[in-house]
Amino acid sequence: MGVRVLVVGGGGREHALVAALVADPAVDAVLAAPGNPGIAAVARCAAVAGDDVDGLVALALSERVDLVVVGPEAPLVAGLVDALAARDVPAFGPSAAAARLEGSKAFAKAVMDAAGVPTAPWTATSDRAEALAALDRSGPPWVVKADGLAAGKGVVVTEDRTTAERAVTDALVEGRFGAAGATVVVEGFLAGPERSLFAVCDGEDAVLLVPAQDHKRIGDGDTGPNTGGMGAFSPVPGFALGDARVDALRDTHVLPVLREMARRGTPFRGLLYVGLVDTIDGPQVLEFNVRLGDPEAQVVLPRLTSSPSALLRAAAVGSPARGDGVASVPVAFDAGAAVTVVLASAGYPASSTSGVPIEGVDAAAATGAHVFHAGTAFDDAGRLVTAGGRVLAVTGTGRDVAAARAAAYGAADLIRFEGQQRRGDIAASVG
Repeated sequence: MGVRVLVVGGGGREHALVAALVADPAVDAVLAAPGNPGIAAVARCAAVAGDDVDGLVALALSERVDLVVVGPEAPLVAGLVDALAARDVPAFGPSAAAARLEGSKAFAKAVMDAAGVPTAPWTATSDRAEALAALDRSGPPWVVKADGLAAGKGVVVTEDRTTAERAVTDALVEGRFGAAGATVVVEGFLAGPERSLFAVCDGEDAVLLVPAQDHKRIGDGDTGPNTGGMGAFSPVPGFALGDARVDALRDTHVLPVLREMARRGTPFRGLLYVGLVDTIDGPQVLEFNVRLGDPEAQVVLPRLTSSPSALLRAAAVGSPARGDGVASVPVAFDAGAAVTVVLASAGYPASSTSGVPIEGVDAAAATGAHVFHAGTAFDDAGRLVTAGGRVLAVTGTGRDVAAARAAAYGAADLIRFEGQQRRGDIAASVG
């Protein structure tokens, strides 16, 4: 009998997870909560919010699922995995204590320092004067981050001192980010290309997934404000699995963190997302996340050719000592490439537009591209409409990045909705 899986979340990352699990021969059934219209086309959805810990535990028990896969960071930080563990439900994702690697930037920095993982110099403080003194020591460019989760809006990187000071005041004096901004982290700027490394962890050991690279800014040429991500591609030239330099990052940037977390009594199970900057002094950690990136998941998961459920379950309940940890699971990826292009609504990232009809999704999917839903809904008339900032992620695959890019943009050209924003240069530098 196959595995029954509950995927928590309703964005593009969760749609990519559901698609990979539905295609896994070892999986009997996939349920999503709350899901979205794209997920509902391939799996059953339950109307339970992703932050409803009690409701999700009850759903997992009533559905007798064998594995819960938590997509977003908020339920992880809120302790969903702990609540599931208390009812003996295996879950892929860290405990609330371990999820502090994303939930608190100061905590993550302290772990990096203790583990000897290279990162930028930093100061964490709740005092405005101390934060301004840290700006004197660090910039320019200045980097100011709200310590906690701020929906992707708590980071300011600027060449302008006034803007940096405003970021400090917004967080510590004006309370713009609430409790998430009660402490700020002022850190040195890391110069160089950004890379995304993903490690599936079982508390002691880790297996790397194929790296990816995303495009954060809203406009072509990396202009305009930062977003949650406007596109991504994989593989990354010069940064691929099998390269000695990349494989070595497991030993230098991942395993020391797992050892330090275990030493603290909070072993890390789940997905450790290591945001790296390839500086002239070598790869340094920009940030940790405790879940797959979005839109990176939309290029990593379509390339996975081995069983995702086996790997995720090994991370959730496996042990290297027993021989059933993540290292015991075969992990394979195709030799091709994937490129995803995000289609965003009018006003994004400052705001979003909802209720705008979307056309052409079926035509885009008919080209062979993956169309992952992120911010969509059905209106009262049954039409697919926009329901968020990032609306769809269109992923093309091919023998190389150039072919995958052509497939992604060819499919994206078929999708129309008023006010649509997209970048035209995703992966353009690769070919």
